[in-house]
Amino acid sequence: MEFDDKRLERERRTIEKMVGIYCADHHGLSDARLCEECREFLDYAEVRLEKCPYGEDKPTCSNCPVHCYKSVYRERAKAIMRYAG
Repeated sequence: MEFDDKRLERERRTIEKMVGIYCADHHGLSDARLCEECREFLDYAEVRLEKCPYGEDKPTCSNCPVHCYKSVYRERAKAIMRYAG
């Protein structure tokens, strides 16, 4: 995915790193690959980030008035961010 905005690109890299940490420690893939569940979540997160209506003015997700993740993905994001953050 291509992101024009530096902030959105930084957020994309951050979530990618956090998912990688979480997946490696919880799902045990040793060669830097993501399991299917984590790959699905990361793909979903990237699409949501790409479609963010705030663009370069995007607030952090916890401070955002728009909750764009479906509830199951929101809970998964919280678990990943708590663990890897």
